[in-house]
Amino acid sequence: SNLDELAKGQFRTVIGEVDDINPTKVKRVVLCSGKIYYELMAYRREQDIKDIAVVRIEQLYPFPVDAFCAEIAKFPNAKEVVWCQEEPRNQGAWYWFASRQHLVKVLGQKQKLLLVSRPASASPAVGYYAKHNSQQKAVIENAFGPIND
Repeated sequence: SNLDELAKGQFRTVIGEVDDINPTKVKRVVLCSGKIYYELMAYRREQDIKDIAVVRIEQLYPFPVDAFCAEIAKFPNAKEVVWCQEEPRNQGAWYWFASRQHLVKVLGQKQKLLLVSRPASASPAVGYYAKHNSQQKAVIENAFGPIND
């Protein structure tokens, strides 16, 4: 939520797709939280990708089930829902979601839940700027490309 919305409106737990894309042509929904959203949107616009939606989850707990379901329902042909995070696989929001099955319960059988992140790691950062940039680029690109489970 932007500052004006917070000052004059309300906090939004889920912020849906903001670009003008055809919801019936969306085959994948990328979920994220935090600043990675801006990198995802820049990449998608740069590549002119029109069949992948990007949705921000602004509140992780309690999970906003109703708002999430309403947003996902806008994309009836999306077969994949991807959680994208810049943290390693064993950290960040995914670790919390995976341990509690929040997204899997909500999605059911209709959509496949996938993860795009850095590999599991004991530390949150790799410690080398070039390696960080390389991993970050891969995370962004993988959110829009083929995903290996």
